[in-house]
Amino acid sequence: MAYEMDEIRMGQEIFYCLLEQHELSEETQERLFRAYAENEKIQNLVKSQGESAECDIERYGNVIYLIPREDNTFLGFSKAQLKQTLCKSNGTDRDYYLSQFVILTLLVEFYDGQGATSKTRDYMRVGELQNCISARLKEGTERFGEEEEEKQGIAFSNMAEAYEALRSDEKGSRARTTKEGFLYNILNFLQKQGLIEYVEQDEMIKTTRKLDQFMDWNLLNQNHFQRVKRVLEGQEVE
Repeated sequence: MAYEMDEIRMGQEIFYCLLEQHELSEETQERLFRAYAENEKIQNLVKSQGESAECDIERYGNVIYLIPREDNTFLGFSKAQLKQTLCKSNGTDRDYYLSQFVILTLLVEFYDGQGATSKTRDYMRVGELQNCISARLKEGTERFGEEEEEKQGIAFSNMAEAYEALRSDEKGSRARTTKEGFLYNILNFLQKQGLIEYVEQDEMIKTTRKLDQFMDWNLLNQNHFQRVKRVLEGQEVE
């Protein structure tokens, strides 16, 4: 397939915009968005550049996203980086997996619909999230023994121990050695990634359009999410 020089330049401009902002919307970048949406050659050029950078380029509605692949630690995050960002200074692997469990629990609480959209609620209080985490860890620990945990791939007992090792602080400490501070740092991280809105003064969590679209168009189309959901709810997994 032959490309015109103008198409090559446009593809490079679009990809640079995605590298810089990780997204490109019709509302803020109409010229670039329309060039991508209306020209298959430009789409192919941008996707090819994404492939070389170990990223996927996906259009969800009127927004184009650059999504780093799982092993892309240059544009994304490595396990070590996430552990340093989300966990206490001497955090272990079980602290890291607990942080991922918190995020999965948040997703399941917001997205469980079967209609036009999977989203089932507009907001969630931090206290409610904290109660959900405690309840799901308790249910998982009681339901699955050590051998069953290895089979399921989710070590509820280890995560429960890590969670209980965190102190409680009714004054709302921001230290990552407390339950409140641990959640605070995770929520702030998700907010910086443009996935949630965290209203601190009201202790309220809302999801963004970016996360809503990603869940509806991407993650909820994957079979493994339903498996995770069943495990979090304490159901048997075939």
